[in-house]
Amino acid sequence: MITYKKVDQTYFPQYDMIPMCVHVSRYYRIEKINRGLGGFHLIEAPIEPYIKDFCTGDDESVTRWEKRWDISNWAFFMAFDGERPIGGATVATRTKEINMLAGRDDLAVLWDIRVDDTYKHQGIGQALFDMAVEWSREQGMIQMKIECQNNNVPAIKFYHKQGAILSAINEYAYYNEPEYRHEAQFIWYLDLIITG
Repeated sequence: MITYKKVDQTYFPQYDMIPMCVHVSRYYRIEKINRGLGGFHLIEAPIEPYIKDFCTGDDESVTRWEKRWDISNWAFFMAFDGERPIGGATVATRTKEINMLAGRDDLAVLWDIRVDDTYKHQGIGQALFDMAVEWSREQGMIQMKIECQNNNVPAIKFYHKQGAILSAINEYAYYNEPEYRHEAQFIWYLDLIITG
C-alpha cells in the first residue's frame, strides 16, 4: 500500500535512496522566428536515447542541502510502499540564498520531485505535487516556480497539465557545465491563488 507524509530531516537518508532518473528519447527543439523577435516554436523531436541521472554529484544529495542552506522554511514530502521510499518532493520558500526565489516571500520553488522508475505512471508524482501545492498555499504563497530542462519531456507535459505557464526559456543556463550545454532551462510558474 502506498502512503504519503510530510517528513523532516531525519528522513533525508531515505529520501536520498530514491533515484531521480529521466529516460530521454525526445526533447523540445527551440526554433526561433526572426532570431527570437517573432517568437519561437517548441518542436518535440526524437533524440538518441540516454538516461540522465539527477542524483549524481554531492550537490544533489538531499542530506547536504541543510549544510548549504537554511532549510527551516522548506517542506519535504515522501511516498512509501510499505517501508520502502519510492517518491519525494521538496518545496523551498523564504530563503535569501536561493536565487530561484528572487527575494520574494510569496513564492515557492518546487526544488525537487522524484519517483522511483518502477513506480512511475501510478499517480505518485501527482499526489506529491498536490501535497507540495497545498502546503505552499497554506504558507501564503501565491505562486510556485518550477524548473526543468527541454530534454525532460514527461516533466514538461506534467507541469503543463497542472496549469503551469512556461514563462522563460534560457538556452545558456547550463553553459558553464559542459556535459549539460546542449540543454535549455524551462521556467514555469503556477498560480496558487484559487479564484471563483
